[in-house]
Amino acid sequence: MPKYVIEREIPGAGKLSASDLQAISQKSCGVLQKLGPSINWVESYVTGDKVYCIYIAPNEAMVREHAKQGGFPANRVSEVKSIIDPTTSESAG
Repeated sequence: MPKYVIEREIPGAGKLSASDLQAISQKSCGVLQKLGPSINWVESYVTGDKVYCIYIAPNEAMVREHAKQGGFPANRVSEVKSIIDPTTSESAG
């Protein structure tokens, strides 16, 4: 199933309190339950004014529907084509 990176522009995201982040994640999980098991939230990275979320979903439309129902911005949704890490540099041989 495809993996997506969602860029959400949320001014002041990095200053959100632990309780704010908990409320946001609870809202997200509630919407995910309604949408069913074919969409999964893996994790999110909170920066100064953006949140980058990793989701596994059958298509971009479902990712955008989650954002719509949750009231979250989804400024950019990008399908992951490959994943690399430091081990990618090692010889296959």
